[in-house]
Amino acid sequence: MASVFGEKIKISVFGESHGEGIGVVIDGLPAGKAVDTEKVYAQMARRAPGKDKTATARRESDLPRVLSGMLGDRLTGAPLCAVIENTNTRSSDYGNLLSTPRPGHSDYAAFVKYKGGNDIRGGGHFSGRITAPIVFAGAVCRQILEEKGIKIAAHIQSIGSVQDEKFNPVNIEPELMDRLSASSFSLINPDVEQAMRDEVEQARLALDSVGGIIECAVTGVPAGYGEPMFDGVEGAIAKAVFGIPAVKGVEFGAGFESAALRGSQNNDPFRFSGGRVVTETNNCGGILGGITDGMPIIFRAAVKPTPSIGQKQKTVNLQTEQNAELEIKGRHDPCIVPRAVPVIEAAAAIALINILD
Repeated sequence: MASVFGEKIKISVFGESHGEGIGVVIDGLPAGKAVDTEKVYAQMARRAPGKDKTATARRESDLPRVLSGMLGDRLTGAPLCAVIENTNTRSSDYGNLLSTPRPGHSDYAAFVKYKGGNDIRGGGHFSGRITAPIVFAGAVCRQILEEKGIKIAAHIQSIGSVQDEKFNPVNIEPELMDRLSASSFSLINPDVEQAMRDEVEQARLALDSVGGIIECAVTGVPAGYGEPMFDGVEGAIAKAVFGIPAVKGVEFGAGFESAALRGSQNNDPFRFSGGRVVTETNNCGGILGGITDGMPIIFRAAVKPTPSIGQKQKTVNLQTEQNAELEIKGRHDPCIVPRAVPVIEAAAAIALINILD
């Protein structure tokens, strides 16, 4: 499996949902940099399961144990390795999935590719549980980026039909970025939280699930970064974000809405402000020709509904080669969106630290 990302700072994720543990190895981090472990733990807690009715009831502390790469609170320059133990597994819930793959999940495709050798329990290496090491890596990278004046924050733009406000694409206040990146239910407008929770609860009671959209902003990135054609900033961020289970779409700036605009509407006029070039609008999402233009980087990720639902679904029996019905047991998120917010932020941090000097 190609569970490695990056060239300058290489992140390698390992483990499976119901194995002994999951973890990450990070190569290329600068020696001597201080890491605030409390800030790392805070990001891990935002993603951790079992704390909210919108999430799975599986409880995991998600406290990383650093095996190498840190001495005290400083990076040593050696590969940073962290392991997170799996302590609350119920593998028996997944016994029937060996022969009857879940619709909408990786079960069947992985069965074919790995000739039935893949670990099916909890989704194995394809589980959302594997995003915990990504958040650890992103939390470390984020602290290095913050020293360069770069902030990253995301929020729940929508769950089902319920919408939050969008970022002001030209001017995002640092206080808003700080509030969102510390929240476990990140919203620009907190007044829509209950409506979103009601949307999730309705799906849960119907033995169903619901998806949504996460919007992420990055501020403080100077103009001129990115390596077109195939290593542009959009491509680097999209590659990291698509590594997150359940992400099915990524757009930058005005994204697909720009297809309905004319050039006179979509183009972002330039002007000087405070001695630097800025744009009056930001339909390009802070990226032109794969290169940063100095404006906030804005992108959105579409998160599909959790495929593991309680309703009976049509599938096949791979052993008997007959059509079948599947009733999924176990503990699953009726909505993955709130817990995915810090994962999107972490993916952005991992991508950007490989782009910047």
